[in-house]
Amino acid sequence: MAAPKVAVVGAGVVGLSTALCVAETCPSCSVMVLSDQFSPNTTSDVAAGILIPHTYPGTPIHVQKQWFKETFTYLFAISNSAEASEAGIHLVSGWQVFKNTPKEELPFWSDVVLGFRPMSEAELQKFPQHRFGQAFTTLKCDCPPYLLWLEKRLKATGVQMCTRKVADLWELHSEYNIVVNCAGIGAHQLVGDEKLFPVRGQVLKVHAPWVKNFIRDGDGLTYIYPGIHRVTLGGTREKESWSLSPDPGTTKDIFDRCCSLEPSLRGAQEMKVKVGLRPSRWCVRLQREVLSQGGVKLPVVHNYGHGAGGFSVHRGTAKEAARLVRECIAALQGSTSKAKL
Repeated sequence: MAAPKVAVVGAGVVGLSTALCVAETCPSCSVMVLSDQFSPNTTSDVAAGILIPHTYPGTPIHVQKQWFKETFTYLFAISNSAEASEAGIHLVSGWQVFKNTPKEELPFWSDVVLGFRPMSEAELQKFPQHRFGQAFTTLKCDCPPYLLWLEKRLKATGVQMCTRKVADLWELHSEYNIVVNCAGIGAHQLVGDEKLFPVRGQVLKVHAPWVKNFIRDGDGLTYIYPGIHRVTLGGTREKESWSLSPDPGTTKDIFDRCCSLEPSLRGAQEMKVKVGLRPSRWCVRLQREVLSQGGVKLPVVHNYGHGAGGFSVHRGTAKEAARLVRECIAALQGSTSKAKL
């Protein structure tokens, strides 16, 4: 058969990474990214972009660990290269603190990040309201630069990008051999996934260059993540809220919570407020499906539903999605050769 045409729907971190993995592992393909929004207007642009995994109850832990490890290894290599600054990727050390000792003192990802250890009594004195903590070094992506870096890599690999609103995957069947659905929260409407729901996140981006270490409350709600140019302060987790409008009361609450962890933030300047809808699900949907109408078939690979953990596992799930695309290509080539017989 001729070079298979693959459409990737969605241009957040998962869509762009998946398109890149497909282009790298299936060089005979022609790949097109279709999205109604590109950076800086995607949910990924709002994300803090720190590699601290979120746990998916419906996905086996060993699978989540593999995704995280592949993502960490990939970004660590970029952070050690001359492209680190352009890609917005850097190492950041800090603390995750708990008011009560967690049941799991060693999370599944503790041996993937660098230098993971329990905090000392002296370190805990910085957080008088917390009784237990973990210190480690992880990676942070500054999101808009990273997405632009991915777009540049895609163009260099021959992948094309097109601004287009896809209302139904089936509308692509006459133009493409395989469709990859990385629509994030858009999959709720695009494929009618009732198991997918928004978790609204509001964050503040402030100028506070003296803040060098990340601080994360163990409940995951309050966090301070220093980037290259801005510090991200968060946050909220509002289930089933579709509102993209910043809430002033929430802004004050986030700022006060972060200042209780790091009082020097009272001197922060140039506050910008951002809102994003995390595409949340019991488990990431990463699977093949064949749509068919009137005897015509369209192979689809789904890769969405990463919730709060998209940046932590994006490269791992993209590699898995690319493997599923290869399976679709093999099936198409098999059916073409059978038809010739």
